[in-house]
Amino acid sequence: MSRSIISTEHAPAAIGTYSQAIRCGNTVYLSGQIPLDPATGQLVEGPIAVHIQRVFENLRAVCRAASGDLCDIVKLNVYLTDFGNFAEVNRIMATFFEAPYPARAAIGVASLPRSAAVEMDAVMVLDN
Repeated sequence: MSRSIISTEHAPAAIGTYSQAIRCGNTVYLSGQIPLDPATGQLVEGPIAVHIQRVFENLRAVCRAASGDLCDIVKLNVYLTDFGNFAEVNRIMATFFEAPYPARAAIGVASLPRSAAVEMDAVMVLDN
């Protein structure tokens, strides 16, 4: 099965030895996104809601670069350094997704790259 690299300037550039996403057949594996502004490469400032929103916008940009969208995500992993922010993830996620929602895991972690408070990765399946 062939695989292709997915890349877009509308999401932060990879900050390590990985791709923004890899497409293998109809499945797209999206790397973790933290709340980096794609224009500056810096973490966004403001309350946690701003950070969560930016992560979903970054994921959406990568999905679109792969000819999909957030509605094509079948599995979403959410990593939080403070599980007290989980309700805010749910609130903001409801503005980006509608039923049927993707399968999801929420994982509490000690730290994330660049001292981010939230990171998400996903698996997307395309019909074409």
